[in-house]
Amino acid sequence: MKGYDMEEGYDIIGGRCGWCGTDSLYVRYHDEEWGRQVKDDRVLFEFLVLESAQAGLNWLTILRKRDGYRRAFCDFDPVRVARMTEQDVAGLMLDEGIIRNRMKIQAAIGNAKAFLSVRAEFGSFKDYILSFFPERCPVIHHFSSLGEIPASSTESVAISKDMKRRGFRFFGPTICYAFLQATGFVDDHLEGCICKSRKIG
Repeated sequence: MKGYDMEEGYDIIGGRCGWCGTDSLYVRYHDEEWGRQVKDDRVLFEFLVLESAQAGLNWLTILRKRDGYRRAFCDFDPVRVARMTEQDVAGLMLDEGIIRNRMKIQAAIGNAKAFLSVRAEFGSFKDYILSFFPERCPVIHHFSSLGEIPASSTESVAISKDMKRRGFRFFGPTICYAFLQATGFVDDHLEGCICKSRKIG
């Protein structure tokens, strides 16, 4: 699982998927968010920003800067982010609360504009994502080990390709798959994880 810090050799730790280890922030994220289906477009935009920022880094690094991103990117309001200017970019390049990568910051603003276009066309970003899934339903996998979890999927490849066509950046098939896992369009909790029996929807 690219971007996650996994305890090598441990598929399940303390009844949970081994990738979250024992770090309290990671454990809380695993228990309370990862794999739960997100229906709120604002939260989907939040994960779009955060997952795009993750490219080349690990997810825990991003989680630790989440509050900084929330402050820097207007509480993840895509309308306000889409209005940000190069002057705002220059200011964010000095913000230690986020990853200070100019291309990623500019991508977040451009992605906000593309996000709003998708929402206008499909009614919601959630409905756009679901349009790539059979019967418009999330996918529930039944993996027993971390090694079985793929880095991408047919859906993430198709979504990433379409999003690139629509102007999104830093959202390749692997980042897209991580987004789908995080927002519950794909449930990759392992068999034996305390979250596996939780219903999606």
